[in-house]
Amino acid sequence: MVKKITPVLFVEAIEPCLPFWADRLGFKKTIEVPDGNRLGFAILRGNGVEVMYQTFESLQKDMPGVSADMARSKTFLYLEVSDFDGLLPKLSGAPVTVPERKTFYGMREIGVREPGGHFVTFAQSSGGH
Repeated sequence: MVKKITPVLFVEAIEPCLPFWADRLGFKKTIEVPDGNRLGFAILRGNGVEVMYQTFESLQKDMPGVSADMARSKTFLYLEVSDFDGLLPKLSGAPVTVPERKTFYGMREIGVREPGGHFVTFAQSSGGH
């Protein structure tokens, strides 16, 4: 039934978030919707994965009934990766929220905060799968 799930991250400004996904992780901006002299919405894609960003200002115009609730919310993304060791240098300088660790459920993980304030945890099976 569910074919795909894509997070939509709400932020004050999209532009500071783009390098996190593009420069560090190789995502490409595939869709952008201007809102005045800056972006109001953007979709980034990489390796068959997608993430969307929308500004609070754009959300207020688009869906005023939920915008106040979203302004108080932050998202926690959990991404499984295929090359944890190759990922680590790409995260250099990102604020670490969860230092690298091995979990009881068999994952090697590290958590960072992306420029929009959302938590992103990257994980790979300790067995390398």
